[in-house]
Amino acid sequence: MATYVIGDIHGCYEPLCRLLNKINFNEANDQLWLTGDLVNKGPQSLETLRLVMSLGESCITVLGNHDIHLLALHYGLRARKEKDSKIFQVLDADDAETLMGWLQSRPIIHIEHQTILVHAGIHPQWSLETLKSLKQELEPAIKKVSSKEALSDLYGNTEGPWANAENSSTRSRYAMNCLTRMRFCDFQGTPEYQHNGPPGSQPDHFVPWFTLDNQAIASHTVLFGHWAALGYHQHNNIVGLDTGCAWGNSLTALNLEENTIVSVSAES
Repeated sequence: MATYVIGDIHGCYEPLCRLLNKINFNEANDQLWLTGDLVNKGPQSLETLRLVMSLGESCITVLGNHDIHLLALHYGLRARKEKDSKIFQVLDADDAETLMGWLQSRPIIHIEHQTILVHAGIHPQWSLETLKSLKQELEPAIKKVSSKEALSDLYGNTEGPWANAENSSTRSRYAMNCLTRMRFCDFQGTPEYQHNGPPGSQPDHFVPWFTLDNQAIASHTVLFGHWAALGYHQHNNIVGLDTGCAWGNSLTALNLEENTIVSVSAES
C-alpha cells in the first residue's frame, strides 16, 4: 500500500490520468491525497470532479479556494463572469447538484498520524488544538451551506490579526482565508492575500507563512498546494506540491512512505 499526495489539479484531467498511470495507482490498495483546487484554470474541471468523486474512500481531497469559489457561483453568492468560463461546464452539468453535494462534504483539513493536509497554509499563531477546533467548526458549516446567506459567513475578505477575529463573527471566515488562500503573512502573523509570486517577490514586511514558528506544525509534516510560483518545495517539515500544471508546467505526486516524487508534464 502506498499513499500518494498530488498538488493542485485545476481541471487538468488528462495529466492527472497520466500521473495515476505512471504511479500505478491502485484504488483497492493505495491512498490518494489531493491538496485541493480540483477545478478552474484547466480545460476539464467536470471530468476531474467526476473522476475524483468516483475514487470513493481511496481518495481524500481538501477544499481549495477555487473549489469554494465554485460553490459560491453555484449558490449565487458570486455572479458568473467570463474568467469563470472554465467551470461553467460544472455548473451546467446534469449532475451538478450531486457534484456540489460531494464537494461540500470534503474536509477543509485532513490530519492523520503526524501529517496535516491543507490547501494553502496554517496560521502561525494556531496551536494543534486550535486547528482541530477550526476543523470541527468549519466542516459542518460547509456541509450545511445551501444558500447565498449561509455561504457568505465563510466566503469573503478579512483583515487584521487573528486575535481580533478569534471571538467575533469573522473567526470562521478568517480561518477559511488562511487555510485556502494564504501565502505570505507579516511578522505578527497577519495574512496577506495579494501577492502570489515566489518568495522574495513580496514586500519586505511579509514572509512565507511557513517560515515563522508555528505551534501546530512543530511535530507534524504539512502538505499543501495553492502556490504555483513556489513549485515543489521542502522546508523543514513542510512540503509544497503545486507545480503549476494549469500554467503549462507539471503535475506532481509525492509517495509519502518512500519520500519520492513523480511528475508528468502538462502537455502529453
